[in-house]
Amino acid sequence: MAIRDTAEEWQVTATATPFRGNKTSVRTDDVVMPDGTVARRDYQVHPGSVAVLALDESGRVLVLRQYRHPVRQKLWEIPAGLLDVPGENPLTAAQRELYEEAHVKAVDWRVLTDVYTTPGGCDEAVRIFLARDLSEAEGERFQVSEEEADMELARVPLEDLVRGVLAGELHNNCLVVGVLALTAALAGDGVDALRPAEAPWPARPFDA
Repeated sequence: MAIRDTAEEWQVTATATPFRGNKTSVRTDDVVMPDGTVARRDYQVHPGSVAVLALDESGRVLVLRQYRHPVRQKLWEIPAGLLDVPGENPLTAAQRELYEEAHVKAVDWRVLTDVYTTPGGCDEAVRIFLARDLSEAEGERFQVSEEEADMELARVPLEDLVRGVLAGELHNNCLVVGVLALTAALAGDGVDALRPAEAPWPARPFDA
């Protein structure tokens, strides 16, 4: 038996949207269960996100430290952002986020992995890219604001991030998934075996 996720959609007998925010909303669905009963499910509707694990020639990962109010912590993260332009190519979005948050560009892009962040309560899908052959972007730095105005940037050896993840010192999901996925790729078939940057993404179809 192939161990892979498959598309499936159970019958919804009623739906409502009790909350709408700037970027996300909350939906309530009445879903028919396999035994015929109807269960109510509340979940966040999310446009999706991209994240970038940018690896330099010295084996260091570009990370940033940002305040996250819901968890009341400053977290070390990799560059990431919302897919808030309908139908936008996720690679384009990832390149933009790397430029805006780190003023960096990359030549080599590959899909590292695709994840659902919290599928029990949110439909957010994230595509995490691996970016290599880094250099400073041209032109003026992007003007950040709010939490991003206080961001710190660093380049940290991959093995130090893995140690921090396993020690329970680093918690951002894209960073955790990204560094562990890259470590697995390096120990396996290598990064050249990763999917191309334009690989299909059924969770968030996009324009070519």
